[in-house]
Formats: sequence, structure tokens, C-alpha cells
Amino acid sequence: MTNTMPVSKSSRPIVKPWRKCLMNTINNSSPIKSLAIRIGLMLCVLPSLNGCSYLVSSATDDFSARLKQTILAQNDPEIVKDALPAYLLVMEATAAGDNDNENLLFANANLYTAYLGLLPDDSPRKASLSRKGLDFVLRGICIHSEKWCDVQQKPATDMLGLLAETSQEDIDGLYSLGAAWSAWIQANKNDWNAVAQLSQVKQIMQKVIELDEAHQQGNAHLYLAVMESLIPETLGGKPDAAKQHFQRALQLSPDNLMSKVLFAKHYARMVFDRDLHDNLLKTVLATQTAAPGLTLINTLAQQQAQQLLNSANDYF
Repeated sequence: MTNTMPVSKSSRPIVKPWRKCLMNTINNSSPIKSLAIRIGLMLCVLPSLNGCSYLVSSATDDFSARLKQTILAQNDPEIVKDALPAYLLVMEATAAGDNDNENLLFANANLYTAYLGLLPDDSPRKASLSRKGLDFVLRGICIHSEKWCDVQQKPATDMLGLLAETSQEDIDGLYSLGAAWSAWIQANKNDWNAVAQLSQVKQIMQKVIELDEAHQQGNAHLYLAVMESLIPETLGGKPDAAKQHFQRALQLSPDNLMSKVLFAKHYARMVFDRDLHDNLLKTVLATQTAAPGLTLINTLAQQQAQQLLNSANDYF
């Protein structure tokens, strides 16, 4: 005789929280890109292992590192652009539960800065998103050292004194600050009050180079190269300094195709060197994009290289 008695709640199989999360993710995954699924599943499983509080305090840095690696290994920028907003919210929510974690705040800032690079130059969203990224890094640098609190409101003359007291252990925060601050200025390039803060960013990136010029594959040189290329020599610009920074960046990270694109876009166009411009961009288009930690950046570089070549006749 078949037992038709209802199963009590206590005797029913327990569905673990991570399995429930996993099933919900799979059942609703048809429109989700592969990157979103992988990171979404990671978010489902991790909390079940040690609890939410442990995830926030101990596993977030590891997750941020793996998220960065996953993003940089992608060869489809559209997948990243579609997936990143969800993780911006996840990381922001995590930061809200761990206000004193400077590394988490820096990670949030870096994610926002990376997302800005995927948006069109004329996107109206850049101003607000760059502000959020800058606010995250300003909070992080203040936690790292009280002397850096409200640094954006301090006179530019104070920057050299602050930088003089920094050391190698400060380099991550300094680089994140310089990158986010630069992105905010770029997004507000029509505001002279914002543009006037370029001098502070240049000082920060110069300090990063002094501490370790190979940090983040020499990208501090790229930031300085672009900043030195913003103004023509006749108006006080420093094209020779820009060229030196571009060349050094290429030496430090020869597989970074974006270095060549920026070299062509900012330096070669400024000095009207068509041969250098076209040679750099054709080299980019002839090079494989796959490289450790650079695949996404190189894919974007090839897209931009083609656009610059297409517009070269109109420019030169």
C-alpha cells in the first residue's frame, strides 16, 4: 500500500541556499551572456560556504581579482559591456556592508574606470559614472591615510607634500586615484575647473613611476603621455615628453596594442606625422589580440585603430 501521508516540513529534503540560487540563475539564464553566468554562479556558491559576513570581509578581494582576470581575458567587448553593470551593483552593495575596506573601495573605483572605457566618448553617462568611481577611490585613499582625506578640495600645491610621504605600499591606491581622477576630468573636459586638476593627476602618476614604473604594465607612462599630448607645443605642450612616455610604455608592455593606438591618436596626430600614425595603426591591426591580461584591451585597440585609419584622410 502506497504511503500517501504528507511529508512534514522537517522531513522534506533541504534545498541548500546556493542550490536555490543556482537553479534560479539557470532557469532565467536564456538572455544572460556567458560571462554573466559564470560570475553569477560564483556569487551563488560562495556565500553558502562561509556565510555572507565572511564573504564580505575575506573573499571579496579574491572575487575582485578573478572578476578582473575574467574581464581582461574576454575578446568580445559587447559581452563585457552588457555584463558589467550588474557587477558594479554587486560590488557597490558589498562595499556598503564593509565601509572600512580600502581594497574593496579601490576595486569599485577600478571597475567604474574600466566600464567608462567601454562607453562611447560622447556618452552622457560618463560624467555621473566617473564621479561615482572617483568618490569610491577618494573614500579608499582617506581610509588608507587620513592625510589624503578631501584631497580633491586641497590646493594643488599640497600634492607634492603628500606624495613625498608615500612609499611602495601606497602604490595601488595612488594608481587607482590617478586613473579615476583622470577619467573624471576626461568626462568633464568642458569644465575648466575640472581640467585645472590635471596637474594633480600628473604628479600622482609621476610618483607611481618613481615608485615602480612597471606597475600595471607601465600604464602610468601612458597616462602621462596622453596628458602631455593634450596641448600643442605652440601653446605650451610637451610633445617630446609625450613621445618619451609612449616609447617607454611600449618597452614595458610590448603586447599592449592600446599603447600604439594612443600613440597614434594623441601624439602622431598632434604633430601631424601621417607615416607614424598609419604605421602604428597598421601594426595593431596585423597583430593577434590574445595576450595574458590584455585580450579585451587589444580587441578594443583594433577597433579604435580601424576607426582612426578610416578618418585619417579627413584629419591629415
